Amino acid sequence: MDYRNYPYSFPYNVEGPIMDERIFPGGGGGGGGMPGFPPGFPPGSPSGFPPGFPPGQGQPGGGQQDGPPSSPPPSFTPQMQQQASFGAFAVDPGAIRGCLRRFTFVWLENGRSFWFFPTFVGRTSVAGWRWRGFRWVFYGTDLNRIRSFQCH
Repeated sequence: MDYRNYPYSFPYNVEGPIMDERIFPGGGGGGGGMPGFPPGFPPGSPSGFPPGFPPGQGQPGGGQQDGPPSSPPPSFTPQMQQQASFGAFAVDPGAIRGCLRRFTFVWLENGRSFWFFPTFVGRTSVAGWRWRGFRWVFYGTDLNRIRSFQCH
């Protein structure tokens, strides 16, 4: 089968990477995104990050992904609230959606914790900007990896 002419084909053809208008309206070629990802996907993001995060959710015409905050996060580290544990449950997307574009402290199941600035919440994942001590880095994770979070 000739995949170059197949609608919704694999995003590479023999001439090189393409962004099919039928898959990602608005194009994406040369916009600084990564081949095979929606337009506006930040360059330098983890290569294993799943495609499908919408470009600039809520912006007319599918604008660029929300950028990082213009300032560092608060200088304090919040204390995690103790919660009754009834088993392993994922964080509810509706709960963390209230933290969109707000400084949010996140505790992961693996014990790590950090300041986060979420810009997208999906059904099973969240993406945004993670504070790495001196700069914001684009980051995403599955909601089931988050133990707890607090918006500020």
